Amino acid sequence: MPKTPAELLDERNKRINDAIALKTPDRVPIAMLQQVFPARYTGMVLEEAFTDPDKWLAANEKTIVDFEPDMFFSLGAGVIIPGRVLEALGSKQFLWPGHGVGSNTPHQYVEGEYMKAEEYDAFLDDPSDFLIRTYIPRSNSALEGLSMLPPLKSLAFGAAGLTPLLLAPPVAAAMAALNKAAPEAARWHAAYDGFYKKMEEIGFPALNVAVSIAPFDLISDLLRGMRGSMLDMYRCPEKLLAAQEKLLPFIIEMTIGKAHMSKNPRVVIPLHRGADGFMSIKQFEKFYWPGLKKLIFALVDAGLTPIPFFEGSYDQRLEYLREFPKGKVLCWFDRTDLFKAKEVIGDVLCIAGNLPISILQIGTKDQIKEYTKKLIDVVGKDGGYIMGSNAPLDTANPELVKVWMDHTKEYGVY
Repeated sequence: MPKTPAELLDERNKRINDAIALKTPDRVPIAMLQQVFPARYTGMVLEEAFTDPDKWLAANEKTIVDFEPDMFFSLGAGVIIPGRVLEALGSKQFLWPGHGVGSNTPHQYVEGEYMKAEEYDAFLDDPSDFLIRTYIPRSNSALEGLSMLPPLKSLAFGAAGLTPLLLAPPVAAAMAALNKAAPEAARWHAAYDGFYKKMEEIGFPALNVAVSIAPFDLISDLLRGMRGSMLDMYRCPEKLLAAQEKLLPFIIEMTIGKAHMSKNPRVVIPLHRGADGFMSIKQFEKFYWPGLKKLIFALVDAGLTPIPFFEGSYDQRLEYLREFPKGKVLCWFDRTDLFKAKEVIGDVLCIAGNLPISILQIGTKDQIKEYTKKLIDVVGKDGGYIMGSNAPLDTANPELVKVWMDHTKEYGVY
């Protein structure tokens, strides 16, 4: 008798949870980092994915149902940000299909120095005020009028003094832009929430809904830019550290709130600047590792499962990861030597990822089966491994993705 969707959902969740807890599941779980792959698979023009949530979610549903992964990647996390929202706000941080890049080209993040080095003091004095009156106006052209608002702390004397300022044309224009963006953002949020619920009803859990960020990465990605943050490690190290300490409680609070609201305990944390080659071990120990470690422990203490996504190589940093709580964290790797990772942290942490996206683009079926078998035999030995690619499947060949997933399910049985 075929299993019901509820039984399949329970089976997949158990398989995933057993692997994370370093138990031996019935077989190696497989996760699908589909990102914009559903558009390619179903023949959508990528620009449509940024404007038509119904068509985009239908493409995701077909992809997940056809390939049957044990879990699929969150549709949020910057994968698809509604184009009309970005347009209404005048976002300077994104180029999306049909707006800055070709209609069938994935979106691009535009890094900028939206906080100057000399502005650390203003940020540390009142982060909320700085973000609303400085950062947001600089990073969104339609919201430049917010820079005319008075310091937020002045509202302690009452809101009456704010009223005339709201009539100033630049401020009024910014408010109008927010009003224009809000309904579209709400429409997409509701569509996503409904999609996650529907997929669970037919037996497919999401890898995550909530996404978080390491304190250093927040500063480097969004505020100072990579060049600025790297210079800050030399020119104003104490202020860089103080800013991370200031941000960490907010990051933790927002992440826990989102995860609990979604009822999905898994939280993906893409890691950008801590990899080998971005900073020395000494700098990693001082500027990156403390904030990341505190974030991981806070999420575990809240009953959540952190999934740090180690972009680049972490071959030189694997020993640090042994400090994470045993059986509570899923470590997803990009270019790290996964066989070395199994030796160093395999008794403490579940490992995922590393199947090269290049094999799924231009490899042969035999190459895919051979590499999949090696990962299962070595990294998947005795459990503690989740099969996954080292990067999103955006440009993967659907036929080869099918070979990979089917072979994992057939060969990966314990």
